[in-house]
Amino acid sequence: MTEMQSRAGEALAPAHEPGAEAKAAMAGFLSAFNGFQMEMKKSLQHQEERLNMLDRKTTTYARPALSGAAERDVPHKKAFGAYLRSGDDDGLRGLVLEGKAMSTAVAADGGYLVDPQTADSIRSLLLSTASLRAAANVVQVEAVSFDVLIDRSEIGSGWATETGAASETATPTIERISIKLHELSAMPKASQRLLDDSAFDVEGWLAGKIATRFTRAEAAAFVNGDGVDKPKGILLPAKVANASWTWGNLGYVPTGAAADFATTNASDCIVNLVYALGADYRANGTFLMNSKTAGAVRKMKDADGRFMWGDSLQAGEPARLMGYPVLILEDMPDVGANTYPIAFGDFAAGYTIAERPDLRILRDPFSAKPHVLFYASKRVGGDVTDYAAIKLLKVAVS
Repeated sequence: MTEMQSRAGEALAPAHEPGAEAKAAMAGFLSAFNGFQMEMKKSLQHQEERLNMLDRKTTTYARPALSGAAERDVPHKKAFGAYLRSGDDDGLRGLVLEGKAMSTAVAADGGYLVDPQTADSIRSLLLSTASLRAAANVVQVEAVSFDVLIDRSEIGSGWATETGAASETATPTIERISIKLHELSAMPKASQRLLDDSAFDVEGWLAGKIATRFTRAEAAAFVNGDGVDKPKGILLPAKVANASWTWGNLGYVPTGAAADFATTNASDCIVNLVYALGADYRANGTFLMNSKTAGAVRKMKDADGRFMWGDSLQAGEPARLMGYPVLILEDMPDVGANTYPIAFGDFAAGYTIAERPDLRILRDPFSAKPHVLFYASKRVGGDVTDYAAIKLLKVAVS
């Protein structure tokens, strides 16, 4: 009995050790927790793999296009901004050497062409202002001049009999009009301290200043330019009464009064002006006048008492006079004795604007210290290319 009691005591002794049960429970809990943790890790990995696959499927087509455009523009913009702010052209030279978008650099004369983003800003401002560009024929050239060939006569013809001899007919006349490109420039300035301010949008400021200057100069030249270091305006050619019109001149129609519109039937001169233009040109006709003239014309009524002027109800559409669009150009003359305040014609055929597509920027930090000058230039020309496509209204009795 003593031996059996001794063995039983040895077998039971471990069960009665202090904390044995707690240790066993803790070991079981840790084992279960580790298993749960492994399961959760596997589940999360599986879910992440599924999300990655879904992300690739849904964004493959959109993501590269967005990032690619940004990556192409960022180096260009940073390099050009660094040049404007500090004169550092290392970035521009690097883009040239790498064959990127600045391949049109003109480092030999110390300037660079405006980067595409800034150039687009300037171009949009030019087109959004009141200029003859909106109605004329605008072409981009890479030469110092642009030649327009005009066939201003018809090939002769005649009726022939079955056996009669055919006679020689008249030969057409080809007119060559050469439009010379002139340099248009602007030179705004800013202090170096202002350029050093990172919050200052130098590209936007420069685009706005150049656009304003170029717009005013172009708009004035396209109307009143004398051709001396500037385009030839639509009012430059000699004017003759429309009944005596010949090629090389612009025909005019009188208002019927010496210094204003006629006091009675004032709108008759507008009707006469419209029908002085040939039918082929009249189909694409547009009126040109300034705001003061427009204020007077819009009060005119026809013989039935209806206003001849009609404002458009659609945004972006011009007002119309006798059904033809009206382009307001502030450089057109006011109503006065012997002036030509209104032009009517097919200006896409009658007037051509030729320009080089590039805009050059030269940074000069020395000539006006402590300011930095930005010399911007472009080349543009313009001239009447079809004298039959434009008619003028003259303030005169006849």
